[in-house]
Amino acid sequence: MSWRAVVFADRRDAGRALADRLRREPLVTDTPTEHIVVLGLARGGVPVAREVADALGAALDALVVRKLGAPGQPEFAMGAIAAGEIVVNDDVPRRLGVSAEQFRSIVDREDAVRVERETRYRVGRQPLSLADRTVILVDDGLATGSTMAVAVRAADAAGAAAVVVAVPTAPADTIDRFDADPTVGAVVCVTTPDPFHAVGQSYDDFRQVDDDEVRRCLRTP
Repeated sequence: MSWRAVVFADRRDAGRALADRLRREPLVTDTPTEHIVVLGLARGGVPVAREVADALGAALDALVVRKLGAPGQPEFAMGAIAAGEIVVNDDVPRRLGVSAEQFRSIVDREDAVRVERETRYRVGRQPLSLADRTVILVDDGLATGSTMAVAVRAADAAGAAAVVVAVPTAPADTIDRFDADPTVGAVVCVTTPDPFHAVGQSYDDFRQVDDDEVRRCLRTP
């Protein structure tokens, strides 16, 4: 990792830089290519993951993580869900007075959206099995790390042999938390700006990624 701020041209450029770092990570280099799955966190992480998968010669898939927004405050995250795994932010639901029934309703709604999006992105292809494989979780950057945390839990629950968190940019304290997580085998990050304000500040071009771009990235090159 570097404490010097790095600015990437776009997500593809960031993906190439990230792949270069991953080629120096023993957990990746010591694993046969056919036993590696690169999972891009949709949507922004998928173009980054495409470059990583191409550079490593590994399989690529997408993982949709959905925020569990509070009733009446959808931008206030109570937690997140990915591949059926739920992470709750401390005791937020209790403090907001959200009942078990309300919480379950929100989970069911967001999980339905997750399934629909992943199905649409894959265009009929079945999801890749993560069992007994090294799973590289890729996003375009981390801020709090809450989205990546649920992705880590989902990969571990799916039977991954090892989980690698890989991002182009993130604050040092967030990286430290994943380094300390026993579920995570390795953390790879290109740059840790100090001070860290937002993921987008590490990019010249940080335009929104749409569904069509995700589908293009997931097509076999």
